[in-house]
Amino acid sequence: MTALQKKLFAEMLDENLFNQATIFGNEYKQKAFERNVYPTEEALKDLNFFDEPMPDKTSDGKEILNTLNQYGSPATLTTIGGRYFGFVIGSVIPVGMAAKILATFWDQNCGMFVSSPITAKLETIAEQWLKSIFNLPAETVAGFVSGTSMANFCGLAAARYRLLKNQGWDINKSGFTNAPKIRVIASKEAHSTILKMTSILGFGQDTIEYIDADEQGRIRTELINNLDNKTLLILQAGNVNSGSFDDFSSICKKAKGTGAWIHIDGAFGLWAAASKKLNHLTTDIEFANSWAVDGHKTLNTPYDSGIVMCSDKEALTSALHMSAGYIVLSEDRDSMFYTPEMSRRSRGIELWAILKYLGREGLDEMIEEMHIRAKQFSDALSNIDGFEVMNDIVFNQVLVKCASDELTNTVLKNIQTDRVCWVGGSIWKGVKVIRISICSWATTENDINLSIDSFKRSLEKALKE
Repeated sequence: MTALQKKLFAEMLDENLFNQATIFGNEYKQKAFERNVYPTEEALKDLNFFDEPMPDKTSDGKEILNTLNQYGSPATLTTIGGRYFGFVIGSVIPVGMAAKILATFWDQNCGMFVSSPITAKLETIAEQWLKSIFNLPAETVAGFVSGTSMANFCGLAAARYRLLKNQGWDINKSGFTNAPKIRVIASKEAHSTILKMTSILGFGQDTIEYIDADEQGRIRTELINNLDNKTLLILQAGNVNSGSFDDFSSICKKAKGTGAWIHIDGAFGLWAAASKKLNHLTTDIEFANSWAVDGHKTLNTPYDSGIVMCSDKEALTSALHMSAGYIVLSEDRDSMFYTPEMSRRSRGIELWAILKYLGREGLDEMIEEMHIRAKQFSDALSNIDGFEVMNDIVFNQVLVKCASDELTNTVLKNIQTDRVCWVGGSIWKGVKVIRISICSWATTENDINLSIDSFKRSLEKALKE
């Protein structure tokens, strides 16, 4: 046994190292609901501590852990708390965090059943539960990926495979040279990841037929025409700015019987299907062919967690095909056929744990509460002179502006500097806005009140400058 092996065995079997990590983690989450949301200037400056050449010698595990806690913890964004409203980033359900910690000790590779039977089993169960939540066809299969970016990639890859097959072309064997054309239709309000993934998949952004959106960001249904089995239509459940949902019922009726492939990008919005008061937003999504959704947004799983679902198993598995002489296939779930990766972490474990913990009632309550807090934020800002809410609050997104782009920018910077909450900026209908995303189970009525006070202070400060 080498000296390094002896050291590693000692640290692996030393409970103190892992107990200390747990202590540091508990200390962090105890403060998470009260501390500043964005790192202080001092904490950001202290990140320079990590600037050093690659060490020549091995280090001490406890010292490394202490360094991470001392200089790393203060430089984090407190996204697990209740006042982070910037990018659409959720908190984390406690049992999900705990399940991820346990799964980290297991350190499973989830490519095949034979490499992780427990992951394959829990992913199979989670797949069934997700189909039930979203009311998807029984033949739907799910792949557990890093986020909606990769889920969109998988869904669009499946669409590419099927739409070319409809024209007698096997993209896996024949490639792109002389391949038939696929007509791609998307809203002008499509998320940037859709543009990224269509580029990666070789569709080309310049070939996309962009359809105008209405004042809330919904694709204009009446402009979608001439659908056929060579057409890929990309829809959206939850506009990243306004939170609006496309009219799935009308569009799916128009597409019925045409053979067109409908893909729904529903990173945070697809979860509206789990709410009794909000599920009207997702009516008839089951008539699409593929769906992309995040766990780490509305469901509040730990990072990273995305899901692709597809009702055409052959198209998905053919698009993401994998074969090699050493692969051991089973009669159970071999997850590598549903994702681009062969090796990946066992993110399905914490997703299963959270769905098990919440149940239908808890999931419903959590999602509706996010909507209620978004309405509270919107109503309060609407009653403050100097702020104007720009969108209908259909789910969890609030867009607000001030009298000018310059003032909006100044107020936004003041809010971020205040550090009581954190919000981001965007462009909506040609003007600069402050974008508020309510996506945490931890956001309370008091969190909104504290944040509103910060908005007021920031506006008053800006007007005095």
